[in-house]
Amino acid sequence: MKRIHLFEFEDQKWFPIFLRNYGTDFLQFLSNKTKLYKPILPILKKVLQESNTDQIIDLASGGGGGLLWLNEQLKKENPNLKILLTDYFPNISAFEYTKKQADNFEYVSTSIDARNVPKELIGIRTLFLSFHHFKPIDAEKILQNAIDSNTSIAIFEAQEQKFSSILAMLFSPITVFFTTPFIRPFKIGRIIFTYLIPIVPLFVLWDGVISSLRTYSTKEMNALLKNLKNKDNLTWEIGRLKSGPGVLLYLVGTKQKGK
Repeated sequence: MKRIHLFEFEDQKWFPIFLRNYGTDFLQFLSNKTKLYKPILPILKKVLQESNTDQIIDLASGGGGGLLWLNEQLKKENPNLKILLTDYFPNISAFEYTKKQADNFEYVSTSIDARNVPKELIGIRTLFLSFHHFKPIDAEKILQNAIDSNTSIAIFEAQEQKFSSILAMLFSPITVFFTTPFIRPFKIGRIIFTYLIPIVPLFVLWDGVISSLRTYSTKEMNALLKNLKNKDNLTWEIGRLKSGPGVLLYLVGTKQKGK
């Protein structure tokens, strides 16, 4: 199967912001409760250490992803850790909620483009469950911008172009139905548009299936690197890890010491 860049509701400027936020809130809740990113913890620790920084600039943050759980683990060895949440469509209520859970979180309330990150945002860049939203030309811009800024970057995806991944997404509406009452901050609109007018489970289902079809395989990640200028300024690692019944794909570029 080759990557197919089909339509996702979450990417559309006309799609109501409050519905998009309900979707990203769901992903944040699920990834934290299931400790989805546990297998990549050693990778993040290594990148932080080798990059000699205690700052993470999270791009395309959505609702904050699984960073709450990861933050608890990372702070055990890096008590000065700071995490900055950013997004092209900032989910301010989710950012505020995340910040209340851990005082080392901050966020940018204005739109931040992962393809051209402001120079004043210094730290390793992370993208969780978001790289597949970018077409190859834009994905390359994200990586090239990290190279040009001499900044480490770590990208993680929790789905892939396989039937098993797509099949798992087909059960996402059931998960949405069961988890919605427990998602915080509580919003009556989330209840209405999940149970009375079931737009949220339907768009999560659609976007989940399309996300699998859009996700770059490890082979396609390698192909992206071939087109980059000065790519050897970062040390690259691409891989695939098991995460419970699922999988995590990663693309990591680490700033070389002394550069």
